[in-house]
Amino acid sequence: MKLEFHGHDERYVVEQSLMNLFSGEKPVYEPILPGDADWAVISLEEPEDLCRVTVSLCREGRTAERRYEEPLSGDDFRREGQRRHAVGACFFLAARDLTGVTPPWGMLTGVRPDKPVTWALEDGKTPEEAKAYLEAHYFVTPSRAALALETGATAAKAAKRLEKRDIDVYVGIPFCPTRCAYCSFVSQSVERSFALVPPYVDALCEELTAGGEMVRRAGARVRTFYMGGGTPTTLTAEQMDRVLTAFETAFDCSACTEITVEAGRPDTITAEKLSVLKRHGVTRVSVNPQTFEENVLRAIGRCHTAADIGAAMDLVARCGFPHVNMDLIAGLPEDTAEGFRRSLDRCLAYGADDITVHTLALKKGSRILTEGLRVPAAETVAEMLDYADPALRRAGYRPYYLYRQKYMSGSFENIGWCRPGGECWYNVDIMSELCSILSFGAAGSTKMVVPGTNQIQRAFNVKYPTEYIQRPEKWQANQAAFAAFYEAL
Repeated sequence: MKLEFHGHDERYVVEQSLMNLFSGEKPVYEPILPGDADWAVISLEEPEDLCRVTVSLCREGRTAERRYEEPLSGDDFRREGQRRHAVGACFFLAARDLTGVTPPWGMLTGVRPDKPVTWALEDGKTPEEAKAYLEAHYFVTPSRAALALETGATAAKAAKRLEKRDIDVYVGIPFCPTRCAYCSFVSQSVERSFALVPPYVDALCEELTAGGEMVRRAGARVRTFYMGGGTPTTLTAEQMDRVLTAFETAFDCSACTEITVEAGRPDTITAEKLSVLKRHGVTRVSVNPQTFEENVLRAIGRCHTAADIGAAMDLVARCGFPHVNMDLIAGLPEDTAEGFRRSLDRCLAYGADDITVHTLALKKGSRILTEGLRVPAAETVAEMLDYADPALRRAGYRPYYLYRQKYMSGSFENIGWCRPGGECWYNVDIMSELCSILSFGAAGSTKMVVPGTNQIQRAFNVKYPTEYIQRPEKWQANQAAFAAFYEAL
């Protein structure tokens, strides 16, 4: 679609809305010519303290026009956000007029659609007012606004437990037994890169040791620890012991009440590895089947069976971890609504107190796209999610965090469900951006959050394990930036 701007250059919000509202459309910045069938003209004027936006939109020869006004107030940062909202809202309303379709999350395109609810609650609005604000200001459907109210309220509760210099620690293990069809993460198949694992663990322990000393000097306090991937349990028991020991030795863990490790793939879980996790006081393990359907497991490239998932869960149960998480994905290749129902029912039968229901995101670089694998239609994914919500609620679960990704089937969401007391606070902290996240390992993304604001600074480790091993100066620079942030805070 050709885009023409007047009086502004709010490309990001328009491009995100374009992808959300018109599947497959890409922005084109070329002159609009007579006879063009797909175009939009977005104009912005500012008479005094008012932002006035007009949109003329043409799609396949059909046209719509809209005007939207929003008062401007506050400092330059707030006014920038108000302009961005006005442009996005006007474009959304014109598209809705043209198509007659309201996406579940309205005009919201970002990763964290419940953040406006959290802000509203923190500003003293009632839950009813916060929900109404989401519907009126962002055009979110009532069902999704109610969902955001639940998770946003959990985030507001989570924020109250944090103090100014509280942080979370993330450790990334970018190795997997095989690469799943839906995956585009920077991870290495252990089959192909086994020789990288020992030097990677060496480098990771070095980074953890330095990071712990830096955090102590900065006066920061670790509240949660999360080891993800990849699949952390691709490491041997001895290697996992080294990493966890490095963390415990380097950091003051007296306030760290939550230690989570993604055991992940059932074909990497052994009694010996779980024993190591238990000895180190791990409070939550994740076993992530994604599906129990044998044909779907084969389609996504998993080298295990549904029976292997059951055997892994039996091992976990015998270890007696306080919390267990299981993940499912709605919309996987070859899956059906009936197959997803069976998978969810199996998860419920195992009694995990934390179940995450993801919606498939069609990521660039994944085999689903490169090989053209067949995936369920958005209507089928909606049927899967429509089954999950009441089934989980009947079993005593409630949504406690959510997030979205680009190119999700049906523009839906990922939801973490738990029974009372089963919340993984790291998930809430990172998704609601409540505190800083100090990340270790290849592709680590460190976030430095100014408490009580929406101001965030970021620092990124190098992406690939080989580069991470060879270039310690990058994580050293990131740790220096983290220290400087807390010195200035």
